[in-house]
Formats: sequence, C-alpha cells, structure tokens
Amino acid sequence: EREEYDEIGGEMEQVQASIADFERFATLFKMTAYQPFKTHDEAVENIFAVSKGEITETLQLFLQSYLPKVKSSKKQKFQLGIADKLMGPQITEKTGYTTTTNETIREIYRGIRVHFHRFSKKITDSDLKQAQLGLAHAFSRNKCKHDVNRQDKPIIQVIALIEQMDKNINTFSMRLKEWFSWHFPELAKIISDNSVYAKVVDLVEHRENINEALLEKLEEITMDEGKAREIIEASGISMGQEIGEDDVAQIKMFTSRVVEMINYRASLGDYLHNRMNAVAPNLSTLIGDNVAAKLISQAGSLVNLAKYPASTIQILGAEKALFRALKSRGNTPKYGIIYNSSFISRAGIKNKGKISRYIANKLAIAARFDQFALVPNSKVGDALKEQVEERLRFLSSGEKPKTNRDVMKSVLEELKEEGLYVTAEDSKANHENAEEAEAKE
Repeated sequence: EREEYDEIGGEMEQVQASIADFERFATLFKMTAYQPFKTHDEAVENIFAVSKGEITETLQLFLQSYLPKVKSSKKQKFQLGIADKLMGPQITEKTGYTTTTNETIREIYRGIRVHFHRFSKKITDSDLKQAQLGLAHAFSRNKCKHDVNRQDKPIIQVIALIEQMDKNINTFSMRLKEWFSWHFPELAKIISDNSVYAKVVDLVEHRENINEALLEKLEEITMDEGKAREIIEASGISMGQEIGEDDVAQIKMFTSRVVEMINYRASLGDYLHNRMNAVAPNLSTLIGDNVAAKLISQAGSLVNLAKYPASTIQILGAEKALFRALKSRGNTPKYGIIYNSSFISRAGIKNKGKISRYIANKLAIAARFDQFALVPNSKVGDALKEQVEERLRFLSSGEKPKTNRDVMKSVLEELKEEGLYVTAEDSKANHENAEEAEAKE
C-alpha cells in the first residue's frame, strides 16, 4: 500500500532506486494484507486465469475484503494499481473498482516480488523461490497439455520430412537409372516411374536373370501385363554392356536402400493421412493431406492458420514474391501453397485468381472448424469441397451454385442430428455430470 502515491506517480527513477534498498522501499510502501493459496490446484487455477486476463472468485473476495467499499468509481478515493492492463475491465466489472497501470506501477510490483519475503516474516526467500519454481513447472505442464491425437507439431515435422525424402528419392532414382542403364538401357524407356523402376531393378538385379518365371512378379510391380512382357522381350535383345559381380552387388545394395526409402515414404504418407484426419479433417478433405499439412507448417500451427484471414492463407508460401512485388510496385501473387491444389490446375487461366480467392475463403472456414470443434469430423470439409466444385462449374459453364448460408445451415443441422454439434457449455455440463456420477459410485 502506498498512501501518498501521487508524490511518486511519475517518478520512475525514485521507485527504481528504492528497489535496491529494502529499508528505503519499506518507507514508501507497507504491506496491509496478503492471502496465500490453500492448495496447489487453487494456485494453478488463479495463475491460468490471470494469464487470460480473467478474475477469479479468490481474487474478487480478497479485493472486496481489504479495500474500502465504493458506491461509484467517481467517489473512489484510492488508486488500485495492477501490472496487467487486461485485468482492469474484469476487475471493474466484478468489483466496481477502477484500476490504474503504468511503468511505475510495474516497477513497484517488481520491488514487491524482490522484497516479499522481508515483508512477510513467515516465508523465507528459499521457500518463496521453491514455490515459484513449482508453480512455474505446473503452469508450463498445463499450458502444454493437449490431446495427443489433436497435436499438430508431428504434422509439421512429417511434411518437412516427406518433402526432403521426395527430393532424395528423386535424386537417388535418377542416379540408379544412369548407373543401371549402362547395363539395361531399354528398361528406362519402358518404365518412367522412379519407384517402379527401383523395385524392378531390385527384383531382377541382372539383365540375364529376366525370364518368363519373373513375369508374374513383374506384373505385380508394374501393374501392367504389357510392360512386364516388354521388359522380358527387351532383356533378350538389349544393347547394354556387361557388368561384373562386384558391380551387381553394389547396384543391388544401392537399389535396396532406394526401395527402403520409397517404402518408408509410403508409410509416412499413411501416417500423415491418419494425423490429418485426427487434427484437421476438414482441411484434409477440402484440399488434400499434403497441401493442408504444408499450410499448417507454413503458418506454424493450426491455431495460427485458424487466426489468419483468407487473404493471408491465399498467398502463404509466396512471401518472397509478395514483398518483391510490393517493392517493385508490380503485380502481387495470386496464390502460394494452394497452387498445388488440383482445383487451381482445373480452372482456366483467367479464373485461377478467382478460384484461389474462393479456396482461401473455404480454407479459413475449415481451419477454424478444425481448431475449435470439440468433436472432430469432416462434414464441413465435404460441404466446402462441394462448394468449390460448384464454383468451378459456375466459372466454366455459368451453372448457379448454392449460397454459402444455405450450405452452412444444412451442415449444422446434419451435425446436430448426428450429435456432433457440441458447444463448450454442453461439454462442461457433460463433464460435470460424469464427475457427479463417479462421486456417487
């Protein structure tokens, strides 16, 4: 408490100088009251509320117990200093006290934290530091606590790994083609797909090993009876040079590594699909797993993506082109990562900008549903995807699409019928009912 606060209201240097010396600080301020938390859970609950700018019942009762009662803010004869200005409106609404915050008040709070163990003789400095450390750990644990099935961090890592593996597989496959083509050049002309080429080389190892007995396995790899037959025929009339056993062994080892990478890349794709269905099913349904994952990665998290306006989502991934255009006063880019979507490629040249804006709008809606929906589902994504299809038909043929209002209304009604539309109040009530049932048991 500072009884003559106006004397030092703007004197930052005086407050800062007094913090270094407790005796001087104690002449300026005195402790009237403080209320320790009764339990660890109560402390965590209060610090979470403060971090959100909310006032708890504990804080409200404390203020009303130790501050003079006021009938109106105009008749308030004292100033209530707070460190966080976000708390001000909440305190005024719940208690009627007006608050003040500035740099001087924040310095006073710093001084109180430094000298608190001296003001309160019941608490030592070591006890205070230990309590602060424990509370900090509890706050951090609760802040990082998420449903493991809804975490988006693995998605960011997996899509980055997939992009890197795609580059590596492409590079290694091209090296394998150049190496094996000295021995069997016709194979590269028959099979253009890198993964299929590597698997065929891993199977045959040497041109002379290709015969009718391998026809069934070649068909299984190439998924084409005609190509399998061509490989067998070409092996008999190949113009490639002979290679020794050492060369065959090295090619076999290299091919095995490439095939392992290809198989692992396929398993990563399945893993990404499962993660996207758990974390962002609507985004995944609307624009595909890879593009949706790249958007989340570029934004940093699904939360950030959900906060972005559609105009930002539209050019995510094209930041360099955007700033270059702004600097040179040229045309800004029409799309970024969403260019990889099949919707953009299907649109006409004149309509690519229009459809990219429309897709960005739908992506913004899908991201918000994915982030804030209590029960993850892809109903909204299916409806948004159908809207994009209708927009493509409208741009190409003039067929009138449904209005967004009608589509969203229909989706929400469907969610309510299936019990997937759950509000925060419903979730809280269900949780309380479950706790009551457990208590009775």
